[in-house]
Amino acid sequence: MTRQNQSRSLNPQALAAGGEPWVDSTPLQTLERLAQESIGLQPDLMVNWRAAAELRVGSTGQPDTWLHLQANTAVPVTCQRCMAAVQTALQIDQWYRFVATEDIAMAEDDASEEDLLVMAPQFDLLALLEDELLMALPLVPMHEVCPVAPVLSAGDLGDVAGEDTKPHPFAALAQLKKK
Repeated sequence: MTRQNQSRSLNPQALAAGGEPWVDSTPLQTLERLAQESIGLQPDLMVNWRAAAELRVGSTGQPDTWLHLQANTAVPVTCQRCMAAVQTALQIDQWYRFVATEDIAMAEDDASEEDLLVMAPQFDLLALLEDELLMALPLVPMHEVCPVAPVLSAGDLGDVAGEDTKPHPFAALAQLKKK
């Protein structure tokens, strides 16, 4: 199994039992949906992440599996002001609690402060990482100060100096009124 496939599949209970966090770097290009949102993506851009799991006694007295996911990267996206690339820093620091079924997750979701995930023997960690990074993208990415002055026109303005080459549509009516 390749390293990329290994990092896609995670057994949260085994990670919690082992006690050691999983620290890795993933090329941004391998996160296809996130790569589609970026422009000028370089092959050396990485997402650095850390996943740690632990067992905590839950409300039923049984241990619940919790996952702590942390990640950081910088994604080049289009500035909505000047349309040039802007490096946007993304950081994730999120806790998740695993539950046995989707029904339990739906029932407990409103009352829980943490995010709930359904326990699966092999959990797709990179899909979760990519989802969180996509949600962390700003709705309207912009430079603080654009490197190029944005063009603020909606179309052809003609001669900006004030020389109007087209006749006004009511100019002929004004001439008729003077007669």
